Amino acid sequence: MAEACGENKTSFNKYALLCAVIASIISIIFGYDTGVMSGAMIFIKEDLKISDVQVEVLAGILNICALVGSLAAGRTSDYIGRRYTIVLASVIFLIGGVLMGYAPNYAILMTGRCIAGVGVGFALMIAPVYSAEISSPSNRGFLTSLPELCISFGILLGYTSNYFFGKLALRLGWRMMLGVAAIPSVVLAFGILKMPESPRWLVLEGRLKEASEILSLISNSEEEAKSRFHDIKVAAGIDPHCTLEVIKPTNNTHHGQGVWKELIISPTPTVRRILIAAIGIHFFEHATGIEAVVLYSPRIFKKAGVVTKSKLLLATVGVGITKTAFILIATFFLDIFGRRRLLLTSTGGLAVSLTGLGFALTMVELKPDEKLLWALCLSIVFTYTYVAFFSIGLGPITWVYSSEIFPLRLRAQGASIGVAVNRLMNAVVSMSFISIYKAITIGGAFFMFAGVALVAWCFFFFLLPETKGKTLEEIETLFSNNTTKHDNQVLGIQTTSNICA
Repeated sequence: MAEACGENKTSFNKYALLCAVIASIISIIFGYDTGVMSGAMIFIKEDLKISDVQVEVLAGILNICALVGSLAAGRTSDYIGRRYTIVLASVIFLIGGVLMGYAPNYAILMTGRCIAGVGVGFALMIAPVYSAEISSPSNRGFLTSLPELCISFGILLGYTSNYFFGKLALRLGWRMMLGVAAIPSVVLAFGILKMPESPRWLVLEGRLKEASEILSLISNSEEEAKSRFHDIKVAAGIDPHCTLEVIKPTNNTHHGQGVWKELIISPTPTVRRILIAAIGIHFFEHATGIEAVVLYSPRIFKKAGVVTKSKLLLATVGVGITKTAFILIATFFLDIFGRRRLLLTSTGGLAVSLTGLGFALTMVELKPDEKLLWALCLSIVFTYTYVAFFSIGLGPITWVYSSEIFPLRLRAQGASIGVAVNRLMNAVVSMSFISIYKAITIGGAFFMFAGVALVAWCFFFFLLPETKGKTLEEIETLFSNNTTKHDNQVLGIQTTSNICA
């Protein structure tokens, strides 16, 4: 298909890359907030004299609020567009960051984190969707994985911030850690206004001339731009030969109306399979324990035998470096090896790494009076190995896959459901991990995550088809038993391609 539409697989549209990079910057802010909180909690607990339960709530409340934000973001982006939704997310982040940096007490800190959580929900939904919608099929995996790469880079920045700001006075250090996240929000809110709107959203709004012009800028050739424009119009139920510059959108496509009914209440069999795939991959991303490792890595290393704060934070920086490095590798391999192969390799590696980490930590707990250097080394090695396997597959592919499989008019709100599940699972793990490991031991907790990883491998093997190299419009047919031209009707997309007025 790519060759038929005139796409040059050796070329790479620099303008599309720039747009995806700018859109993904918001993910750096989210990643920073996640990473910095892992170290900041050590100082917050000491300064504000809060309990372990309050620490768990502080860690997880961001994701509860992100769930609300992600559900709102789908309809918001259908209404005001992808670009202005990113601006809105930046403003929300700014307010939350300022409040957390000020935070004279636990209540204000929680308020700021809740507001930031709403911004997280918006950011996690909109960045990959925008990147997917401006990308060519040959490099969509690379561009759509940039938000996850930026999250990892932000986490690394957060860990580094922990290490350096941790040297400041107790009351000032953690507030500086949290407050500096507000600065890039201001820059991004203005920078995003220079970006083009998603051409697919413009077509749904009936603004055909603008969509065509943007496609010419973000495509690798004029032939590819025309082919993509043709496919998008067909998917939107518009006559592909329509030459009008602006048309009146139908009630069924304008501003995402009726989408929730098609997704939840009365989905077609194909849409149901797509929704199950999207929910499943988001569920397993966090059910396999990544939040426990990223957010509580200082506690893991402390349990393994690392005792001083500086060494704990330094070991945690290694987690951030590993995560960023392997996601960077994954971004280049996604369009070469495909989503499915990397996903299965990643999940299998997670099961092995979690089993090894569970074993090492169990050995440490069985002999509390002895300093088992070999178990300490194994704990660190398996933690880094776990992060590496996660980052080369399940981490970035979750966002790439869920943003590309939904039909055009269901994409934003469908992706928002996936993000809501993602944030819910993130909250469940982050708010319960301390309680779980106190109940079944920290080694037992990671054995549990290893079992979940095995279930995830089976789910991905049987239910997730390969999407590499397919256009967004072609991907819709992969989940249908009928791969004929009648798939549009099966998918709940208009087949009356005569709307041109």
